[in-house]
Amino acid sequence: MGTTRDRALAAAVRLVGEQGVRSLTHVRVDAAAGLAKGSTSNWFRTRDALVAGVVVWIAEQERAELSAAMAPARTAAEIVDILAGLVDDATGRHAVRTRARYALFFETTAAPGAQAPMRTQRSMFEEWTRDLLAALGAPDPDTAARTVLAVCAGIIVNRLTVAPGIPVRPTLERAVLGCLAA
Repeated sequence: MGTTRDRALAAAVRLVGEQGVRSLTHVRVDAAAGLAKGSTSNWFRTRDALVAGVVVWIAEQERAELSAAMAPARTAAEIVDILAGLVDDATGRHAVRTRARYALFFETTAAPGAQAPMRTQRSMFEEWTRDLLAALGAPDPDTAARTVLAVCAGIIVNRLTVAPGIPVRPTLERAVLGCLAA
């Protein structure tokens, strides 16, 4: 079942991912988590603290999954396979969490404590992507990594909004191969 804190954070992610950022209140989180009134505020005294806590929790969950997925890849096809799997997960079984993360991106300007975990997460994933592309001979691995990650983000947004069935692999393959040839 998890700790009271974990239950509150999981409920907060569901609320934001299903109902939007405005649903993120201590009272709603308590109700959604099946906790006694005031439980969430024991862990997160302010809304900013709650936003920061949710962002950190999402980053921790994703980091654990990314670490498992970030296997060494020896070919462009393997990189595409790994990225396609991550995008499929982000827009499939973890779609609610991904929607919450995207919604909270804009909230973090008001909650400075939440920006650091997002930057750390992005840096880790960018470094991994850059290293893989550099090992395969990308002429500009930094730009290549940013390009591939931007394509991934675009596919994710499209799949979560207007084009849920959009194929992932062909677009990622073109991006990866283009970055290796540039």
